[in-house]
Amino acid sequence: MILDPKISSHEVQVQAHALERIPASRSGADTVYRPVRFFPNEKLASSDKLLVALDALALSRLTGRMPPTARIVHGSGHRSTAVQLPKLVKEVCSLVNTVRAQHATGTPPPLALNKHCPECQFRCRCRQIAIEKDDLSLLTTLSEKERKKLNNKGITTVAQFSCTYRPRRRSARSRATATKHDPALKALAVQANRIHVVDTPTFSITSGTVFLDVEGVPDREFYYLAGMRYRRNDKDVHLAFWADDPSGEREMWVSLLRALEQVPDVRLVHYGSYETQFLNRLKERYCDNPEDIELVDRLIATSVNLLRLTYAHIYFPTYSNGLKEIAGYLGFHWSEANSSGLHSLIWRSEWEAACEPSIKQKLITYNAEDCAAAQMIAEAILRICSEQTTTTSDPNYTTISLMKDDRPLKFGALNYALPEFKAINEAAYWDYQRTKVYTRSNRCPWRSSKIQTKRSKTTLGIDKFIQVGVARPERCPRCNSTRLYINGHYGSTVQDLRFSRFGVKRWNIRYNFLRYQCWTCKTGYNELTRQESYGTNLKAYIIYQIIELRIPQHAVARNLNTLFEFQLSPNAVNAIKANSAKQYQKTYDLILQRIVEGKLVHADETRATVEGEVQYVWVFTNLDEVAYVYSDSREARTLKNVLQNFSGVLVSDFYAAYDSIDCIHQKCLIHLLRDINEDLVRHPFDGEMVEIAQAFAGLIRPMVETVDRFGLKTRYLRKHKRAVDRFYRMLAKRKYHTEVAVGYQKRFQKNQGSLFTFLDHDSVPWNNNNAEHAIKAFARLRKVIGGMSTPKGMREYLVLLSIYETCNYKGVSFLEFLRSGEADVDAFARRIRRGRRRKLLQNEAASDV
Repeated sequence: MILDPKISSHEVQVQAHALERIPASRSGADTVYRPVRFFPNEKLASSDKLLVALDALALSRLTGRMPPTARIVHGSGHRSTAVQLPKLVKEVCSLVNTVRAQHATGTPPPLALNKHCPECQFRCRCRQIAIEKDDLSLLTTLSEKERKKLNNKGITTVAQFSCTYRPRRRSARSRATATKHDPALKALAVQANRIHVVDTPTFSITSGTVFLDVEGVPDREFYYLAGMRYRRNDKDVHLAFWADDPSGEREMWVSLLRALEQVPDVRLVHYGSYETQFLNRLKERYCDNPEDIELVDRLIATSVNLLRLTYAHIYFPTYSNGLKEIAGYLGFHWSEANSSGLHSLIWRSEWEAACEPSIKQKLITYNAEDCAAAQMIAEAILRICSEQTTTTSDPNYTTISLMKDDRPLKFGALNYALPEFKAINEAAYWDYQRTKVYTRSNRCPWRSSKIQTKRSKTTLGIDKFIQVGVARPERCPRCNSTRLYINGHYGSTVQDLRFSRFGVKRWNIRYNFLRYQCWTCKTGYNELTRQESYGTNLKAYIIYQIIELRIPQHAVARNLNTLFEFQLSPNAVNAIKANSAKQYQKTYDLILQRIVEGKLVHADETRATVEGEVQYVWVFTNLDEVAYVYSDSREARTLKNVLQNFSGVLVSDFYAAYDSIDCIHQKCLIHLLRDINEDLVRHPFDGEMVEIAQAFAGLIRPMVETVDRFGLKTRYLRKHKRAVDRFYRMLAKRKYHTEVAVGYQKRFQKNQGSLFTFLDHDSVPWNNNNAEHAIKAFARLRKVIGGMSTPKGMREYLVLLSIYETCNYKGVSFLEFLRSGEADVDAFARRIRRGRRRKLLQNEAASDV
């Protein structure tokens, strides 16, 4: 055997513990050296095996022969373990290649603190560098996988990570589950240097509270010191129980139980799970009588682990949740600087070798200070928990429920990351485009006129009688007999409304008619065919309230019954809505046909709850008409059925189903801009994302200015195509690394042929706000409908809503269209415009006179 050899090759150099010569084969004719390592620990770790495998790799590079096994001698009993080398050597080779590649770069590896740092002699230096860099590895609760994921997003510091925290709304069901630790909130607490409290934790310190701390040798499953601290007569009392060796562990355990029995209503408070493990293991080893077993079970059941509170509910401004770091933040100091559990293992090993009383006293003092530190943390938690029930506030901590939720909202003012985004977004407002952009594009959508109605006094009884004067039939239509006689006088009342210039009133019309009967076949005939119970104006007013004013059907019935003393039920109102949708089905089909036959279609979709299930409503619109289509899914088949003959330009968002339509596409740039803005707000420190956002804003802003000045005309917009080419050349040359920037690079390249179609086609908008405006109209009606409608009822709503929005786009009154009896909105709009022009000319002629 060769002791303490130094093995060097051109690639690897190691200082091995020993080499021993063994037979290379069973015959023993040849010998080979294998490495031997000595470790004091009882249980071998994977790192121990990798070290001896590294020795074997260096030895094989030097001698050209790889030993089949290596040997490890470990533990107090000097146990020998043979280690099989093939798999371990492969792993070591991979690690060596990684180190070699890093060394070849000439730059130091990125700093990352890990669980091995406490054992390293450079730990203080590395930690100081990490603090100066504000490195994410300072947060011990953040795993390496999560840290790499954040680095890919451009988040490399604790300050950046703290900006990602958003208070989460917790439902009643989620409050019943255990609260999870949030590393982002931990980073926020460190950055703000304030304690952050989640939910309302409950904690109390009773007169029987005992703070317990245990020291042991985990590798040997041996516990040698247990300390307890409690208050007696307003004074803190500390007791320590020591075991010289494993044979004294039972006596230490029994002494601890007898001391705990003397404390009334005892309840253990400890920091971490090591003490709970201690109670469970020693109960199995030494508890023989039922009284001790019952006592230990009660202690375990009522014990409080402070780490559970500091881990999930109370976030101290410390990088870790360790006892030393949190107690140090609260002002506690240990007599031994930088003392830790690792130091206690070293001191115990030194005491076992020398049995010096000073070392034993050092361990007992360290244990007592750990108990005192746990008491300080418990008292701080008690103050925080009691503060939740009072009205006073402490500047040293904050409650998460009181924090402002600054997540981006779907509606309302946006928080713009770049000022250029604000100007671009405002240029896409629906009213702005209709008054400025489309006017300059030779499109003149008529502005809608609001018609206000006033209440009038109700009129009871019959307002008008109509005598039906149809000539008496000469023959019976059934048997052709000429013998007919009058069988009675009948009447039919139609309830209606009468509109005047300044009001509306109830108007009942009574139709009087005769009934004839045949002498031969006894068949009866009425002069008047069957009439509906409600007149045109009343039905139009009901549809107007349901669709345009978005009043629920039961409220419409109650309103008319109160004002005009009708006897309408909600079912009658629903029947009127269904009959009206059936009456205007051809009008709806004509609107949808004109949209599909046009040169431009805006499309969008949204959810709708029908009979408790999620369904979808699609909207198709141009600048003059709107059509809503009901579908039971979001699949592309609805698009294909509606737009199968469409050959114009389709403006849509980035939903993949729209790409299935074989036509020219224009993607909504406002959708893209809002996505970029949202990701830029979420990742403000991602330099690559900022670069893409600024380049995109600089590309779009001149286009918007040209549209504002000249409208959507190709001869003015075509000049911007060179800027588009420069933008895509820049994207192709850049190699991005963050996940967000790479995603947008791929998104721009994928949609290159559909982002700037409006530069080559007249009157094609660069956004999909026409469809979004129509979607908002349905969303407002959806709030009234709720989830109680049926598929048939939803289709009826959409037919009538399509006609209302089309009237709105054409600038005519929806109520007047319903009252007119017209079946074509376009024809009605032309008639109204002719009347307006005629009235305008008459007014001008009168003014000239």
